Amino acid sequence: MAGLPDRLSRAAATSLLAGVVGGVALITGELLAAKARRYAKPTMGLALRTSMGPQNAPPLRLVLLGDSAAVGVGVEWLSDTVGGQLARLLADGGTETGKRHVLLSSVGVAGSRSSDLATQVARALLGDRPDVAVILIGAYDAASGRAPEDAADQLAQAVRRLRSAGVQVVVGTCPDLGASRSMAPPLRQIAGLVGRRMARAQARAVTDAGGVVVDLAAETGAVFRADAGTLCYDGFHPSADGYRVWAHALYPAVAKAAMTGV
Repeated sequence: MAGLPDRLSRAAATSLLAGVVGGVALITGELLAAKARRYAKPTMGLALRTSMGPQNAPPLRLVLLGDSAAVGVGVEWLSDTVGGQLARLLADGGTETGKRHVLLSSVGVAGSRSSDLATQVARALLGDRPDVAVILIGAYDAASGRAPEDAADQLAQAVRRLRSAGVQVVVGTCPDLGASRSMAPPLRQIAGLVGRRMARAQARAVTDAGGVVVDLAAETGAVFRADAGTLCYDGFHPSADGYRVWAHALYPAVAKAAMTGV
């Protein structure tokens, strides 16, 4: 019996190794399957530039920066994008803001990472200065395996540049990647954890840079996990309902920023 502990140890080690190898193989397979999916593309006819609200109401220049969320990938109509829905909420106004004539534009590019924001900021500051900038970024940083601190530092640089130009900035941090239905468990859970790390790093950096943070994962993740209808057909990008959920989460901070910039 003296050799039994050794045999058990070897058996346990063998089982552990097999489990690790099997887990790696499973996750690798899920990664390949996720990459092979057919994902929504930017709608070629979608020009995210419009105005909403009474012509005689105080003007508000709103610009979106970031990734696919900033250009509404997953929906067909401008009014269904997060920018379009935010613009409508701002145009209709409330007891605090009143009605506004919202001039909406976007310089976002699908698939963008935080390293792409410098170019977007330059485009956003061309011509008339925007009053409020909404940045939606982080999902592709997280998916690419970038260090959260590096991505957050580049985001902070963009926020500082906009703030120094007199623009109020609201950042929607990395959404809940664990709600994505384009990935199977356990990859989905891993993505959720990676996304949360990214969002925490973003929140610290944006606050230090003078921007306002809206934690999209914390505020809307439960809704996306519970309702498959918040995602479009690819199971990754939001649907019109999903963008509406995000718009309502962002609206209080954006409305406050609009008042601050008056």
